[in-house]
Amino acid sequence: MATRSNKSCQGGGARGALLGASLALFCLLAGWASAASLSGPGHTRLVYSTGRFVPIPASIPHEPGDMVDRRILSDLRWIAARFPIYVTDGYSGPLPGGGHAGCRGCHVRRSDHHYGLAVDIVPQRWSPRCNAAWRPITRLARWAEPRQNRPVPPFRWVGYQGDSGHGCGHHLHLSWNHAPGPEFRVSDWVEVFFSGAPTRSGAYHPPRLPSGPSGGIRPAPVLTGGIGHGD
Repeated sequence: MATRSNKSCQGGGARGALLGASLALFCLLAGWASAASLSGPGHTRLVYSTGRFVPIPASIPHEPGDMVDRRILSDLRWIAARFPIYVTDGYSGPLPGGGHAGCRGCHVRRSDHHYGLAVDIVPQRWSPRCNAAWRPITRLARWAEPRQNRPVPPFRWVGYQGDSGHGCGHHLHLSWNHAPGPEFRVSDWVEVFFSGAPTRSGAYHPPRLPSGPSGGIRPAPVLTGGIGHGD
């Protein structure tokens, strides 16, 4: 964890044990918050509560009809409160009660969109050019993936600059880690931040993730949201 030297965090011998302890706690929390803000959420958990494909609420700007697994809604609300995002696609596939959600034929086989655990994101002020409107989306992408092809948990894959069919002026793809399982069904668990119960107790161990692609693109066009391909 990167920290920054600050004399106010050193504590003088004359300040007393209580003041020193308070300063130490403050500096620890400040350092944690700073590092988390640069490299993802930090603390995550595995959520085993029953998943369900649900409409994205109005608190998260989105294309009408978009749905996701309800277990990532808290994460999406947190992101939407801090970045001016617009979700153009979430769950893509048949619905348990009949009908279909999301785009048709625009995601590769076993895409995380087929589990309701991926979203495609563009700026609220859409532009097909990589301009100032995309800067917050670029910050979000770097927060979720500080280094190319090394996403920070709970994210399974981040599709942006350097990924075919993604990037500034196109769209950002975010996937959440989840249990292996058949497509178009909710996963047994999903990894999230700031949400969910029940959770696994004890030390964190990297979960066994599904094999195959997390995103990927097909040449089928997406006619909404201003993007040319789905992942």
